[in-house]
Amino acid sequence: MASALPPITGMLRRALVLDLSTAFGLGTTFGYLWWYGFHLPRVRARDHHYAKLEQERALNRA
Repeated sequence: MASALPPITGMLRRALVLDLSTAFGLGTTFGYLWWYGFHLPRVRARDHHYAKLEQERALNRA
């Protein structure tokens, strides 16, 4: 008996490639956004704060 629907070929592979490329693309994009938009500014602020404290400590010591 012949099937009325054609066999599904290549759709799973295309869906997998689309899902993986979307996941890696969005993951990389949001990773960069977090790193450069949140992490590095917070690290700079922390380093600036401790440098300021160290400078004040050095002035009080002298």
